[in-house]
Amino acid sequence: MPDLEIIKENLIERIYFIRGEKVMMDFDLALLYETETRTLKQAVRRNIKRFPEDFMITLTRQEFNNLRSQFVTSRWGGARYLPYAFTELGVAMLSSVLKSEKAIEVNIAIMRTFVQLRKLMSIHKELAEKIIQIKGGSNNSYFFVILNLFQNLSS
Repeated sequence: MPDLEIIKENLIERIYFIRGEKVMMDFDLALLYETETRTLKQAVRRNIKRFPEDFMITLTRQEFNNLRSQFVTSRWGGARYLPYAFTELGVAMLSSVLKSEKAIEVNIAIMRTFVQLRKLMSIHKELAEKIIQIKGGSNNSYFFVILNLFQNLSS
């Protein structure tokens, strides 16, 4: 059984951007919930009305191949069916379909990770806007001071 702390550390690596949405793949979720992917998909199919388009996406073959090609080693083996990709809303809905204690525990960690990711994206957007404002201003020396600060922080 994976430790919840290990799960929390690896969650961000299991969130992908597909069709402009942050999503998690069914096989990753099944691994985290300690169930088989087919069991997870079966539970979803039995409750399909709970998963509209903005909750769950079925990947196209091309999207799946593009996603798989990003990794040197595949965690997916020989998948016969195209995977489901669950948005944040879909992951939240999974907790009503998968009622195990593990599913509840993992869902809470996933929701917190989505919130952290949203905060990080917001901070990056604000910083980018401020840098553009400073760079476009009359005194570019401030821009270079800030740029140097960022470089020092990242090294």
